[in-house]
Amino acid sequence: MAGRGDAPAWNDDGALELARELAASPPPEDPVPVQEAIARIDRAAAMGFDNAGPGFLAYIPGGGVYTAALAELISCVTNRFPSMAAPAPAFAAIEVGLLRWLCREFGLPDGALGIFTTGGSMANFSALVAARHARLSEDLRDATLYVSDQAHHSTAKAARLAGLPARAVRVVPTDGGLRMDVAALRAMLDADPRPFYVVASAGTTSTGAVDPLPEIADAAAAAGAWFHVDAAYGGFFGLTARGRERFAGIERADSITLDPHKGLFMPYGNGVLLVRDFAALGAAHSVDAGYLQDLAGEHAGIPDFSAYSPELSRGFRGLRVWLPLHVHGVRAFRAALDEKLDLALRLHDGLAADDRLEIVPGPPELSIVGWRLRDGDDAANRALQDAVNASRRVLLSSAVVDGRFTLRACILSFRTHADRIDELISLVRAAARA
Repeated sequence: MAGRGDAPAWNDDGALELARELAASPPPEDPVPVQEAIARIDRAAAMGFDNAGPGFLAYIPGGGVYTAALAELISCVTNRFPSMAAPAPAFAAIEVGLLRWLCREFGLPDGALGIFTTGGSMANFSALVAARHARLSEDLRDATLYVSDQAHHSTAKAARLAGLPARAVRVVPTDGGLRMDVAALRAMLDADPRPFYVVASAGTTSTGAVDPLPEIADAAAAAGAWFHVDAAYGGFFGLTARGRERFAGIERADSITLDPHKGLFMPYGNGVLLVRDFAALGAAHSVDAGYLQDLAGEHAGIPDFSAYSPELSRGFRGLRVWLPLHVHGVRAFRAALDEKLDLALRLHDGLAADDRLEIVPGPPELSIVGWRLRDGDDAANRALQDAVNASRRVLLSSAVVDGRFTLRACILSFRTHADRIDELISLVRAAARA
């Protein structure tokens, strides 16, 4: 951790050779010294993407707060079972308290609750399963669901896993700001016999665009469809004043996906699904099992989370979020999120000042900035990305926006500050000149 600031944003030197070595190395019959085993882990850890470093701006970073790792150590050593209330009521209550707090922060009513998941993909899956059960029961004929052409692919995957055919997924076009076109959505809802699920994005993965949530909520309500907000990337910006303003309407959602391993800077493996009608989540996931009869049922108002989730066995994910929030305080996370919004504007302004560059699609709504060479083709823009990434001080990713290759930076590590963003601006402008 001490070397994180100076470590390369990515490193593939010798990575494939070590990968082959490790893949071909079964565990030994006899023990090896722990220092020797950890030395091999250290070699592996120095390779690949430094997802938690200050220069990792590709995809969506995971910050890797150390106190979350400490929580995981405690969870693994105690090895309690919080998936049901009876075996670990106090640990399960920690998760209940966090989920109630999040429901309040996002304006959901009393009685709303949710579950901790491995990430946004599983949260989106459980939300779709709940909507399918609540709106369709077991008759899936002619059912349709709606996502924008900028939505995360996990919803289409969730539909497949939930037994819906590919034709059930309706892709709604977006406007010039890459936000869902509400007029197009209304027309599609009117034309379909059984619309049951509408997904809005509170921060798309490619550009960070925020769909018009109040208007989409109106359209979903008029059609009798479940309204889900995928806020896996952007949702925790709702803890800031600017984020709350941009997410107006999210409080009308039937369900919301959040990823603490994104916007709360936690390690990977931390997702959240919030649901307005918690009973609907249980109705879709609960199955009787006689061998659990000694444990089943609420205890002191603490639910059996396994009855509201695809999972029975799982770790104590809530502690990874609870301990950092208590040790550092929520205000520290709000301040870090506000800083990321400021840094995105700083990057936007620094790149927009260069007439060789075009900002795509425009000023950032959250913390993702996209750009490309104004007069360059896809090959030239890929060369620009390669030139910047070759520094290893930053790692950028790309997306196809409006059919064209576009560079993107997602600023969401708590270790990323103004100095690294200024360095990125200099790297991009120098590469553009070259």
